[in-house]
Amino acid sequence: MADTLTVTTSSASYPVLVEAGALAALPAQLAALGLRGALWLVADAAVAERYGAPLAAVLRAAGHTVNERAVPSGEASKSPEQLAGLYDWLIGGGVERRDALLALGGGVVGDVAGYAAATVLRGIAVVQLPTTVLAMVDSAVGGKTGINHPLGKNLIGAFHQPRLVLADTDTLATLPPRELCAGFAEVIKHGVIRDAGLFAALETLAAERRWDGSRPGAGFPGWDGGDADLVGRLSAILRRAVGVKCEVVSIDEREQGERITLNYGHTIGHAIEQRSGYRLLHGECVAIGMDAAARIAAGLGLCDAGLVERQRALLAAYGLRVDLPAGLDTDAIIALIMRDKKVQAKRVRWVLPTAIGRVVVRDDVPEAAVRAVLEGSLPRA
Repeated sequence: MADTLTVTTSSASYPVLVEAGALAALPAQLAALGLRGALWLVADAAVAERYGAPLAAVLRAAGHTVNERAVPSGEASKSPEQLAGLYDWLIGGGVERRDALLALGGGVVGDVAGYAAATVLRGIAVVQLPTTVLAMVDSAVGGKTGINHPLGKNLIGAFHQPRLVLADTDTLATLPPRELCAGFAEVIKHGVIRDAGLFAALETLAAERRWDGSRPGAGFPGWDGGDADLVGRLSAILRRAVGVKCEVVSIDEREQGERITLNYGHTIGHAIEQRSGYRLLHGECVAIGMDAAARIAAGLGLCDAGLVERQRALLAAYGLRVDLPAGLDTDAIIALIMRDKKVQAKRVRWVLPTAIGRVVVRDDVPEAAVRAVLEGSLPRA
């Protein structure tokens, strides 16, 4: 348990375990938490067979009653229809308040299953079991749950802290290259907003190794188990990134202050994600949004062009592009930005970098500055 992090808020305190083979420890972790009711395992369809069935078998062998359900992969599953299906399954199956829901997969499963747990019977326990980089370092930690609305992403939901987050880094070995790359946008984001040392560690690794997107889960050659030193270094980087999220959530559970910094890159990123019809992955859009936010900051004199270029180089080193989609409808993006959850009194609160490891929140960014970035009239570094 040396690798256990902890989130402590006014409403909950829970462990966050990040290590190889962590799923094998789930029965012992549930026992330690006193979770002895029936278990409702909701898994992403892409991971259900590979990881869900073996996990259910381990839990049953430990004496648990386990109910299983697969959720289709993709952002479309964060919908009222999918949520209603989970309610029917839970209530029809006789769910009780002492039961626990296990969310196995990426951010989509964690969000929709977590929201079902937050609201069925007015709340049952949820355990987050992330299997993607993005979910491990970001969405599984912090208690944000919810679904999308046609007018915007993540506009319906609730804060519902998990009882446990258990991230098994072995599951990343089978992650498709595109999703692997997308997840590192959130890792890099944590370095920009709060941990310059994390950012530097990512740069050092990128300088020593060349990212390999040719094989599922390969990342850097040897990450799929052939290079113990590399696996150890990447695991340490991921754990450090998770630690940033744990620290911020512990300071500010409900995004009243510090937690808004975790939305760096998300204001424009969410708008592009929705405008693309969710054809682009969340992390891909966050990378685009991070570059746009940094260029807005440079245009306002908050940071120099060197920060913009340094961030772009690191995103590229981890397989992420920052080019704005062709034919971008600036008016549509601006309209979506104005429905962002961070809008207060009709003013968008922008998270903007001033240095690597440091950001500010501004609500006085002129729309013209945003348009200049979206329309390409503000030069790149």
